[in-house]
Amino acid sequence: MLRTDRLTLAYGSSDVVHELSLAIPAGKISCLVGPNGSGKSTLLKGLAGLIAPRQGEVLLEEQPLSLWSRNELALRLAMLPQKPIVPEGILVRDLVVLGRFPHRKWWQRDGREDREACQQAMHMTGVEALAERPVASLSGGQQQRAWIAMALAQQTDILLLDEPTTYLDWGYQLEVLELLGELNKSRGLTVIMSLHDLNQAAQFADHVMVLENGQVEAAGSPGQVITETLLARVFRVRGVVSLNAEGRPFCMGHGTSDPGRPCRA
Repeated sequence: MLRTDRLTLAYGSSDVVHELSLAIPAGKISCLVGPNGSGKSTLLKGLAGLIAPRQGEVLLEEQPLSLWSRNELALRLAMLPQKPIVPEGILVRDLVVLGRFPHRKWWQRDGREDREACQQAMHMTGVEALAERPVASLSGGQQQRAWIAMALAQQTDILLLDEPTTYLDWGYQLEVLELLGELNKSRGLTVIMSLHDLNQAAQFADHVMVLENGQVEAAGSPGQVITETLLARVFRVRGVVSLNAEGRPFCMGHGTSDPGRPCRA
């Protein structure tokens, strides 16, 4: 459904993603993991068509993103950035309505189909009771649910999220990840997200892609990818990987494998 072919993404003269070829499994939850500065956020922006490739292509249904109109693309995929900007004073219901813009002309008012889509999105994300609340007044977890409701109202096949658990406490992190898991199972939604926490990626993802220096170091199921060797080679961590009750890998770090190395930016 969505893949890259020798994709290079850059800011100015600096390449961040280098000749990357990968395929995103349709109908699955895929997680991008890797050290800070490895290219996760840049790759997500490239997959969403927000950054034009320096070389190579991102292809949706085997057609380069450059050949899709912005409106056509918005009907197929939605992107939630790491720090979405909340419009001042906007209510939850009005935020969710923004997801319907690709489905109507600029002069058209909300129709029955739009209202039903928004209501369903709020119901699925558990924010119906918050519809008349200002988004800025909500907790972090509630705000994240409202943003996801907006993306669901867009009714796309693919949802991209850049570190959706950032700034949330542990309970809200799990709440958001559980919601994405439910949406994947109930709607067959393809979810592509970046995460810092390897254990969360192992618990919730079907497919894990490890980035380092703008290239894929490993890709596959969590059990195939998340190993002690990977911890040492990519994350410079001495650790143990065991299996939890569900048979998924669980990491415990004991220290850095190279204590003298400089901290990553």
